[in-house]
Amino acid sequence: MIAAVDHVQLAAPEGSEDALRTYYADTLGMTEIAKPPALAARGGCWFEAGPVQLHVGIDPDFHPARKAHPGLRVTDIETYATRLEKHGAEVRWDDELPGHRRFFSHDPVGNRLEFLEPVA
Repeated sequence: MIAAVDHVQLAAPEGSEDALRTYYADTLGMTEIAKPPALAARGGCWFEAGPVQLHVGIDPDFHPARKAHPGLRVTDIETYATRLEKHGAEVRWDDELPGHRRFFSHDPVGNRLEFLEPVA
């Protein structure tokens, strides 16, 4: 029986780790976590924020995920959107999901990310 989502995997091109670290750690405020040694040799990087983990793996045939995306629940979404904009990330608000405030953004390699907060 499925109990929870353990992590979400995104792909990135070779040599993009520094840009990914800047975005996921500095811009989004996530913490980089060490990959197991056997997997670290493959490149990429892993990040976490509380119970949420995002793994970004290197794909030699990389194409950004423009439709598929992780949906990341945030608190104080207005302040969080401002944080992303101050770091140079585009924020595109969307009001089509009832009961939620949400926006979309893209990481530095073009992967789509959704940020949402339930409306009280």
